[in-house]
Amino acid sequence: MSWLETSIMNTLGVGRGGKTVTHELTEAKQGKYHYTMGPYSDPVLHIKPGDRVIVETRDAFEGAIKTEQDMPTQKLKMPFLNPQNGPIMIEGAEKGDVVAVYIETMAPRGPNPRGTCAMIPEFGALTGTYYTATLNDPLPEVVRKINVDEQFVYWSERVTLPYKPHIGTLSCSPEIDSINSLTPDNHGGNMDLPDMGPGSITYLPVRSPGGRLFIGDAHACQGDGEVCGVAVEYPTVTTIRVDLIKGWNIEWPRLENEEVIMAIGSARPLEDAARIAYKELVLWMVKNYGFDKWDAYMMLSQCGKVRLGNFVDPKYTVGAAISKKYLALK
Repeated sequence: MSWLETSIMNTLGVGRGGKTVTHELTEAKQGKYHYTMGPYSDPVLHIKPGDRVIVETRDAFEGAIKTEQDMPTQKLKMPFLNPQNGPIMIEGAEKGDVVAVYIETMAPRGPNPRGTCAMIPEFGALTGTYYTATLNDPLPEVVRKINVDEQFVYWSERVTLPYKPHIGTLSCSPEIDSINSLTPDNHGGNMDLPDMGPGSITYLPVRSPGGRLFIGDAHACQGDGEVCGVAVEYPTVTTIRVDLIKGWNIEWPRLENEEVIMAIGSARPLEDAARIAYKELVLWMVKNYGFDKWDAYMMLSQCGKVRLGNFVDPKYTVGAAISKKYLALK
């Protein structure tokens, strides 16, 4: 039996066992990409729980940086980064539900797929920023173009990295606010969590009718923390399957894959993001897996795992996880 068959999505999703319709969300159909996630933009697609969507995402710079001579300060306008596909409306989604997004595949898009990495002045973890103000001069502005295929990321003549794609920004709409696509919070957003790739299911709290799902900011690979502020950003054809879980009232995004369940928190300072993630994981273990709260708390001190999404954005993201083997009843 595949782990997907026993996943939370397949066990509780209202679309399980139904007919799966496949939709295409091309660049042409998307039209205008969005730089905020909120309840005010016009939907581009209506789907039913259990449907599949093939999405053409743009890179984080919406294709503006074409060569290594294109400087971000000349080509980009902050905060217009991380263009989002959507919003996608899910039939029956209402406040108090959860939208489940299973990422099936992510393929580089374009006749000669190339990714882009860059050092951008006053952006990144090891330089002064708007939020971490210093009198030091900004780091140099550097652009790197990288060849990408579905096996490798060809960083340099010396280094070839594995192709390990993930979605950097995934979100349902907040209830009233419209939040920029650079900022993660309890709606999801720009979490930059490397686990959020093919073979994972992300669970997002619904706060607006229809859920209003946004997706974008694909990375061909990324290390923990996205330390310079930019991963290998690239355009993709990303295929997702979307389901709906009724009445599962969660406060923060969650993730599941074959090996772990993970709660996700975003905040500044970094330790508060970790606290949110671990608190949510403890509560999840108590409510759905029958653990005593204090037993779960002490147990995670021994076997909990932390994944650092980013510590470069307006808020930082941490995922706290536990292996599924510790959740099974004896």
